[in-house]
Amino acid sequence: MRSNLQVTKKQFSVLVVDDEPANIDLLSGILGAFYDIKVAPSGKIALKIVQKYTPDLILLDVMMPEMDGFEVCRRLKSDKRLLDIPVIFVTALIQAADEERGFALGAIDYITKPISPSITLARVKTHISLAHQMRTTEELVKQRTADLQLSQQSAITMLAAAGHYNDNDTGHHIWRMAAYSKCLALASGWDYDRANLLAQAAPMHDTGKIGIPDNILKAPRKLHVDEMSIMKTHAAIGHKILSQSKTPLFDMAAEIALCHHEKWDGSGYPNGLKGTDIPLSARIVAIADVFDALTMKRPYKEAWANEEAFDYILKESGKHFDPNLVDVFLDIQEDLLKTKAYWNSLEARGIMPSVASFLPDEQY
Repeated sequence: MRSNLQVTKKQFSVLVVDDEPANIDLLSGILGAFYDIKVAPSGKIALKIVQKYTPDLILLDVMMPEMDGFEVCRRLKSDKRLLDIPVIFVTALIQAADEERGFALGAIDYITKPISPSITLARVKTHISLAHQMRTTEELVKQRTADLQLSQQSAITMLAAAGHYNDNDTGHHIWRMAAYSKCLALASGWDYDRANLLAQAAPMHDTGKIGIPDNILKAPRKLHVDEMSIMKTHAAIGHKILSQSKTPLFDMAAEIALCHHEKWDGSGYPNGLKGTDIPLSARIVAIADVFDALTMKRPYKEAWANEEAFDYILKESGKHFDPNLVDVFLDIQEDLLKTKAYWNSLEARGIMPSVASFLPDEQY
């Protein structure tokens, strides 16, 4: 029997909780050759132990004074740090109602008294093995998720940089305006996940500029009419590139790339969309993009003062910009200027940002 139940010695641990020393000795004797055994003579002591030491499984007596096993289990399962520890009740109670209560509290099994060594070993081994496999699977999923997020962040950084590779904008512009976009989205009632998605998508808004000739992108002057017509094609080019990937992030990025030059009054491009026909993501990015463009120095202009830029945004309310979003944008000037100062400090120190460089959320 022992060879069939052999487990890597001391690889896993079991906490035995029982107010009867004889029961503790019995269970320790059955399991001690295979597992690292910890014991607790009461529910209160068991709860103290698990705060410092996390066992792989708990064998929990039901009938104990002061705090019975049901209450101990309830407290364990109400603590997010402990709720995944498998709990097996060890009890002389055999009523269906008691079993139902235990399972409802989160126990995974019952071992009835008098205790059978073979049954106890088999059930402990089975549940520890299942829990270990589940933890391993969760760790693999977390690692794969982290790898996917890193790959996605790298793609964002590369596509955003590609769109500005031959442009006169500094690399910090795309991240600064993305941060402004997130500020505005959150202040407008977006939930965190969606606002964060916007902050990731926004830096790719000018990806299509990769298809615009250098002599137009680098022109240190106002573009001629025919040059401007070519420049306007960057919106459709960006949409075509970004829409190749069908994920929520790149769907939003493609939407923004296509529509961030549309205007509230319908005078924008490429499709002359008007009002709420313009996707909300693009309406948000439009304000953030223009505000940052105004307040940064270009070869053909000096940086505007913050007050001048805010006044311009207000002036364009209902014309270029969604008036409701303008009101929100002007209400959060303090947050926007803190965000601006953060990104300017990175630029002054020569730190090249990326999608992972965003200001801590509580300061957004």
